[in-house]
Amino acid sequence: MLPDAYFHGGEMISFFRKLMRDKRGNALVIAGAALPLVIGSAGLASDTIQWTLWKRQLQRGADSAALAGVYDRIYNNGDTGNISTAVNTDLGKNNHVGINLLTGYPQIEYPANTSAYSGAVKVTLKIQKTLGFSSVFLATAPVITATATAATIPTGVYCVVSLEDTAATGITATGNGDINLGCGMITNSVSLTAAIATGSSDVDATPIAAVGDIKESDNWNGAELLPFTVKEEDPFKNVNVPPFTACQGNSNKLSVNANASLDRSALDSNKTVCFSDMNLNGNVTLGSNSIYIIDGGDFSAGAQSHITCNHCTIVLTNSTAGTPVTIGNVTINGGAEMDMSASNSGDFDRILFYQDRRASSSSSAVNKINGNSDSLMTGAFYFPTRQMEINGTAGLNFQCAQFVARNVTFSGNGSVNNSCSGGYGDKTILGRHVRLVA
Repeated sequence: MLPDAYFHGGEMISFFRKLMRDKRGNALVIAGAALPLVIGSAGLASDTIQWTLWKRQLQRGADSAALAGVYDRIYNNGDTGNISTAVNTDLGKNNHVGINLLTGYPQIEYPANTSAYSGAVKVTLKIQKTLGFSSVFLATAPVITATATAATIPTGVYCVVSLEDTAATGITATGNGDINLGCGMITNSVSLTAAIATGSSDVDATPIAAVGDIKESDNWNGAELLPFTVKEEDPFKNVNVPPFTACQGNSNKLSVNANASLDRSALDSNKTVCFSDMNLNGNVTLGSNSIYIIDGGDFSAGAQSHITCNHCTIVLTNSTAGTPVTIGNVTINGGAEMDMSASNSGDFDRILFYQDRRASSSSSAVNKINGNSDSLMTGAFYFPTRQMEINGTAGLNFQCAQFVARNVTFSGNGSVNNSCSGGYGDKTILGRHVRLVA
């Protein structure tokens, strides 16, 4: 007989064979074996999300600080002495999560220019933060780096500049006319409707820029819109009223009736001439290479007038010192034929109409530029403290025109056409936009 141990051993072998074939509890075993992988994956995922969040926050801080550095350069006329303060102040205001930078940071580089942009500021930030799960395996916490470079980017050539710097609208295009400028428009208005196009107006001008926001409209005809851009400086801020002998009074008015003719080319050419008022309704030829000072009065062209001047400038001012003083406006009525080109030398080079900066701002003080389809006016219209209204009732033509005023309004049902095939040369008005470039 076989010993009992044999049977006991056989039963044990049979038990293990049954146990191996038994599938009950397998899930628990597999789950137990996989649990370290699940915990590890969850920990790494959590660390990845946290690292990405810190990286994004750090990058946002670097971006904002670089932009702050560029804006500081702009508003300090290129001076770099305050850039570090501007960058650190911006970082302090944007450090919402209490991230402590590594010693030696931020690193600020300026100028960080290339051939593509200028006025650049580069900011580099570094932090070292301990990750909750990975710290178990890492001897040192990882270092996170963020770098940003901001610069001023040229945005195009502008021939319309609104110097309005309040919450009032700076540029308005309305009516049913076509506005063909072949250049851009910019306003310093901080309004959320700094530039608007309404009615059935069709604006062919790009870019459209504003310190404030720009109301989107199909009337912009697909122009590039640049809201929240850099303030545009007065392009003629260094041009001042020339010395002249006062000439106020009725005896010094120049008035020409409708159907009358006056030729002053022999009297006024190559001179500075003063009148207290110019009211021209007939056929008038002004002097070549001349400057006409209007002392306290207006320049007006009647509907039946035909005014010609070759390289002249009309200056509206007042011989009385200080402010307030009476300074007139320009009114060119529809129907007038204007064949006028701006001075081509001296302080008033390429300025056709110039209004003294002492002219008070008023909603009723408007410079109105109209004229018929045979008109051609060349040069700049400078009304820095007052509104300018351009009405293309019957079609109005300009050549290399620049419109600089407190507010600029295009209206009417005709067309306004401006061309400058040869470019504006050293009188080109360029815009700037602050952007992240790297």
